[in-house]
Amino acid sequence: MSIIATVVVLLIAALHVYILVLEMFLWTGPRARAAFGTSVEFAAETKALAANQGLYNGFLAAGLVWGAVASDPVGFQAKVFFLVCVAVAGAYGAATASRKILFVQTVPALIGLALVLAAR
Repeated sequence: MSIIATVVVLLIAALHVYILVLEMFLWTGPRARAAFGTSVEFAAETKALAANQGLYNGFLAAGLVWGAVASDPVGFQAKVFFLVCVAVAGAYGAATASRKILFVQTVPALIGLALVLAAR
């Protein structure tokens, strides 16, 4: 169970690295505009805001990787903290931006959290 939990945590971290890349470096490109449903004009106007948002996703990814590689009790605590952060960020995003975020971010984070807690 512990290995499965760690793999899920690392997959969620990889997802957030991907979101970082989309928001920080590809925001005005077709892939990011399609993923986030933005127009060329909106993407150009919000490029700096998206980069800031991408940086936060990078911090979430870094925290999840830290939790995955650190020994317990710090590893366990970091995984729980950052998975809860991802779940809360996803719930807020689902409430304010797109319900899709609930399934992309919150649900995987809650599954990861359940696996981390069960592996304890």
